[in-house]
Amino acid sequence: MAPGLWAVAAAALLLLLAGPGGASQGDKEPVYRDCVKQCSRTNCTGARLRGFQSAQPPYMALTGWTCRDDCRYQCMWTTVGLYQAEGYRVPQFHGKWPFARFLCFEEPASALASLLNGLACLLMLLRYRSAVPRQSPMYHTITAFSLVSLNAWFWSTVFHTRDTYLTEKMDYFCASAVILYSIYLCCVRTLGLRRPGVSSMVGVLLILAFTSHVSYLTFVSFDYGYNMAANATIGMINLLWWLGWCWQNRRTLPYWWKCGVVVVMLHGLALLELLDFPPLFWVLDAHAVWHLSTVPVHFLFYSFLIDDSLHLLNTEKIGVKLE
Repeated sequence: MAPGLWAVAAAALLLLLAGPGGASQGDKEPVYRDCVKQCSRTNCTGARLRGFQSAQPPYMALTGWTCRDDCRYQCMWTTVGLYQAEGYRVPQFHGKWPFARFLCFEEPASALASLLNGLACLLMLLRYRSAVPRQSPMYHTITAFSLVSLNAWFWSTVFHTRDTYLTEKMDYFCASAVILYSIYLCCVRTLGLRRPGVSSMVGVLLILAFTSHVSYLTFVSFDYGYNMAANATIGMINLLWWLGWCWQNRRTLPYWWKCGVVVVMLHGLALLELLDFPPLFWVLDAHAVWHLSTVPVHFLFYSFLIDDSLHLLNTEKIGVKLE
């Protein structure tokens, strides 16, 4: 039940209902297309290209910004200016709102928010490992889950820094890995502590599901609708499973409410994606606000994990049946 997991699933469902994305209004405009062609023809060949490459800051070259990318960026703002001058709504380009690039960061607010989520997750993982003895039944499962989550936040940061074919796929695939691993975590906590064979079987099935999911998206078709539907389905199963566990243990576990609050908060925060407004100051959009709002939830989430892990350790020591 990682912070951001429920929000990922809910937002994916919302996006699915909105329909698959295609070419956006901005990059369909003839003025934009002509501008990019003219800029590329003039600036991205011969001596002009060599001049661009020699003047380009190292951090831009290292993150893969090309001359043609720079043409698209400049022409995007030219098109936005024309739209605003005529009183039209700001258009999207290639499925995204126009963002003011900061250094090499394509979406600076979302990249920062993803980084902060990763740092919060790392900080609380370290706190968990210092507060919970390794003998706790869930210790290794939670540690592994946290590493999977950290990997997902890393690729989310990279993707919002530089949107490429590779970074987009890694962002999607790593988010799917978190969602699938969360099912394993849920199974171990609610069933596997009493019946280890069940969690082992679920683990094998989830590995096969993840391998099939990634293989289909990589080698057959990267279907955004299918990817979102799959993540939303797994997320909703996980949501209902955890809420059922919370309700079942509300009288015996005094910290159950932390789990419930995290679930409700993250689903509520995911609704921020519905706002979908042009970025404030060309930096802060609904997606960035959503990611920023999930940062504090990590602290409550790991507080629940610490309480629950210590509870399991104590009940195991005195021979009490695990919930």
